[in-house]
Amino acid sequence: MATTVTRLGLAAILAFGLAGQAFAHAHLKSAVPADKGTATSSPSELDLTFTESLNLKFSGVKLTGPDKATVKLGDPRLTRKGMGLTVPVPAPLGVGAYTVEWHVLSTDGHKTNGSYTFTVKP
Repeated sequence: MATTVTRLGLAAILAFGLAGQAFAHAHLKSAVPADKGTATSSPSELDLTFTESLNLKFSGVKLTGPDKATVKLGDPRLTRKGMGLTVPVPAPLGVGAYTVEWHVLSTDGHKTNGSYTFTVKP
């Protein structure tokens, strides 16, 4: 009986330890423009905030427009003590729906990616 309890205890510790590692990944916490949001004017930058600090060298953003063409962006920079990724949008965006695809490497070495959309209206 004691051996079974010990094994169950070790299994629980292992399971919680692995679950803790999964929660350590950098996930998108917020964005400006917001996911499924509407901007009444062209944003001058994309401002993404994550749950963990990022490694800038291996993190980036791609923006595609209503015509599915890639929008040229400026160089990203880290903000908010390394948990924010700000990317300049040098040229005005036209009216329509845009998709932001992001990929990041957190400072603990975990890669994550995702996407969201926003709309520019006059």
